[in-house]
Amino acid sequence: MSITAMQRFKLRKIIKELETYRGRHTELVTVYIPKDYDLNKIINHLSQEVGTASNIKSTATRKNVTDALEKMIQHLRLYKRTAENGLMVFSGNVSEREGQSDVKVWSIEPPVPLNQRLYRCDKEFVLDVLRDMCEEKEVYAFVVLDKRDAHLALLRGKTIVPVAKTHSEVPGKMRAGGQSSVRFERNRELALKDHLKKVGDYMKDNFLPMIGQIKGIIVGGPGQTKYEFVEGDYITDQVRRKVIAIKDIGYTEEVGLQELLDRSDDVLAQEEVADEKRIMNKFFLLLSTKPNMVCYGEADAAKFLDMGVVDTLLLSESLPDETITKFEEKAQQFNSIVKIISTETREGVQLRDIGKAAAILRYEVHQE
Repeated sequence: MSITAMQRFKLRKIIKELETYRGRHTELVTVYIPKDYDLNKIINHLSQEVGTASNIKSTATRKNVTDALEKMIQHLRLYKRTAENGLMVFSGNVSEREGQSDVKVWSIEPPVPLNQRLYRCDKEFVLDVLRDMCEEKEVYAFVVLDKRDAHLALLRGKTIVPVAKTHSEVPGKMRAGGQSSVRFERNRELALKDHLKKVGDYMKDNFLPMIGQIKGIIVGGPGQTKYEFVEGDYITDQVRRKVIAIKDIGYTEEVGLQELLDRSDDVLAQEEVADEKRIMNKFFLLLSTKPNMVCYGEADAAKFLDMGVVDTLLLSESLPDETITKFEEKAQQFNSIVKIISTETREGVQLRDIGKAAAILRYEVHQE
């Protein structure tokens, strides 16, 4: 299950904060409560741990562990039941000065179901599951090819990651003198088959080991070669079953991979990358046709947000966390939609370059 860019931003922000804290001993408490798990059982367990903590020899450590557990229990009693996807709770004395107490508690309702139960006291909070939630789990594979070249890549989230390329030995259309046209065409045909077989081998080597992660393979290229490749006996069956689309594009190489991404909006319709490109393209269309329906730049975005006329706020991920948070809090007051836009697409780079913030307005606003 994928998470949104805003959910990922919030997770990374709290991970960054929790990573800064270190206990002097094993006194920072992490608790994971799986979805549908009885919250009362967790509270009872933590109450028992308070009793166990009384056996800790160090007075300071005993106090810190006990305070962290009691603070967490108080916090959990505020919940009527475990949140829909489970609950992750962190508690501990985060004072930088030894001997002083500053016990804090954080609770996170994860954006995807939590299936792990955990209780741990350590010198740091257990954050691996949170980090894992931030990673892109599903990928698409891209193949662009013609008779001369082939390039393979993975689409991870919004980033195209090239993984392999090959160049064929197919001769050009002009045959050498003295060579019969029949022999020349036969040699071209054999060279093309060798080329396509090599591309199929590259797909097997690069895609088969991760076939469970690949959501689909999209093949593109100019002309008929891509159809000959997919329909011929060049791709191993397990990899072939992952081919979900064949697209006509004008180029190969890296520019072809980008064009294939642009032409695959229908296939990627449910993916975050397609949503991001769609909303940015809407913004740029309005900017060119109805400029009073949009604004850009941090200052103007903030001004129109305060006016309550922003429908969708577009924020570059290159903005500081604090700035994004302030924008989001203000947007919530006016029920404005917030989209975090990565810098890994051309549209995202454009947003970064025009001021890192932009907005689509609810109606035209004419400025003097």
